[in-house]
Amino acid sequence: MSGHSTYEPKTGFERWLDLRLPIVRMAYDTAIEFPTPKNLNYWWTFGGILAICLMIQIVTGIILVMHYVPHVDHAFQSVERIMRDVNYGWLIRYMHANGASMFFVAVYIHITRNLYYGSYKAPREVLWIIGCVIYLLMMATAFMGYVLPWGQMSFHGAVVITNLLGAFPIVGESITTLLWGGFAVDNPTLNRFFALHYLLPFMIAGLVAMHIWALHVVGNNNPIGVNVKSKEDVVPFHPYYTVKDGFAILVFMLLFAYFVFYNPNILGHADNYIPANPLVTPAHIVPEWYFLPFYAILRAVPDKLGGVLAMFGAIGVLFVLPWLDTSKVRSMRYRPTARLYFFIFLVAAVVLGFCGAKLPDDPVIPGLTSFTVIDADLNSYVWLSRLATLYYFAYFLVITPLLGLTETPLPVPDSISAPVLSHPATTPAGAVASPEKKG
Repeated sequence: MSGHSTYEPKTGFERWLDLRLPIVRMAYDTAIEFPTPKNLNYWWTFGGILAICLMIQIVTGIILVMHYVPHVDHAFQSVERIMRDVNYGWLIRYMHANGASMFFVAVYIHITRNLYYGSYKAPREVLWIIGCVIYLLMMATAFMGYVLPWGQMSFHGAVVITNLLGAFPIVGESITTLLWGGFAVDNPTLNRFFALHYLLPFMIAGLVAMHIWALHVVGNNNPIGVNVKSKEDVVPFHPYYTVKDGFAILVFMLLFAYFVFYNPNILGHADNYIPANPLVTPAHIVPEWYFLPFYAILRAVPDKLGGVLAMFGAIGVLFVLPWLDTSKVRSMRYRPTARLYFFIFLVAAVVLGFCGAKLPDDPVIPGLTSFTVIDADLNSYVWLSRLATLYYFAYFLVITPLLGLTETPLPVPDSISAPVLSHPATTPAGAVASPEKKG
C-alpha cells in the first residue's frame, strides 16, 4: 500500500547509511510520505495516543524498578518510600499507575472504532490478530503490575485469579504451581510477576512495531470502508496527520494530567494502601476497572471451569471475528441494522463492567423481594451479568454472522473522493448553468 519509496538521501552520510542500514528511509516512508486516506476522523488518532501511552509506561516503569524491592517483606514499604523519599517519586508512580488506566481507555476506544468501521475485515485480518495479541499481553502485564504493590487487594486478587487456572483439567494444577513457585501465593510468586511485568512491555513494543508494519502493508481503513483507488483519495501522513494526531495527543494528555495531579487514586482501591495480610480477606475482592466486564462474565457462570472458559472466550472470540462477520460492507455507516445491534452490544459491555464492581447478590432494584412480581434471586447483579454475557456472545457468534446474510446495507460510495467531489456546484441566482453541467 505504501508503494515505491520516494526518499532521496541529501548528504553523503545519508547516502552511505542508506546503502547499509536504510533506517532513515524507513522512518521517512513510515512517518512522512506514507499515503493515508484523506477522510480519517479523530477516532483514528488513538493509535498514536496508544504509542505515547506505551512509551510513558516503559520509561516510568524503568525508573520505578530502580527503587522497587520485589520481596513480600519489603515490597509495600518500597512503594511507600518511592512516594515519600525518591525525588518526584510520587509523580513517576502516579504517572505509571494512572498511565495503565489511560492505556486501557485508549485501547477500548481503538477497539470500538475498529469494530464500528470494520477494520478487522480482509485484507486486515493479520493486522487485527496482532492487535488482539497486544491487548492480551496488556491485560497480563496490568494484572501482574497490580500485584506488585503487595497491598491487600493486590495479594488477594492474585490468589483469586491464579486459583482460577486450577480449574483446567490435568494441566491446571501444574500451571498454578508454576506461577506460584510453590504451593501458595508468596515471595516466589511476587518475583515471577515482577520479572514478567518488566519483560512483557518490551514484547508489546515489538508487537507494536509488527502491528505498524502490517498496517503499512495493507494501508489504513477509513470511515466509509472503501479501498483507496487513486492518488486523489490519499494525502501524505505529514503534515496532515502528524498535526492532527499531535493535537489529539495533547488533548488526551490533559485528561491524563487531571488524574495524575488532581485524582490520582480515584481509579484504584483504598484497600491496596493496607499491607497484604493473608489472614484478613477484604469484604469484596475486585480487579481494576478495565477487568470488570470479564470479571462479571466469570461470575455469571455458576460452574468454575465454565466461568473461566467464558472469561477467556470473551477475548478469544475477537481473534476469529474477521471470519464471523459475513457482510461485504465494512463500515456501519451503511449498515443501520448492524449499527443498532452494535450500540446494544456497547450497552451490554458497560453493564458487565458495572456488574463486575458489585456484589453478585446485591439487588439491582432495592425493595423487591420474593413476594413481589420479580423474584429476589432474579433481582441480583449475577442475573443481570448473565443477560449481558448472553448478549455479548450472541452478538459475535449469532448476530454478526446472520446480519451479513440478511441485512440490506445502504449504497456505499465508489471511492473516498466521491462523497466530497460528486456534489454539483451551487449556481448563483440569475446565472445560467453551463451546457456541460446540464443533465
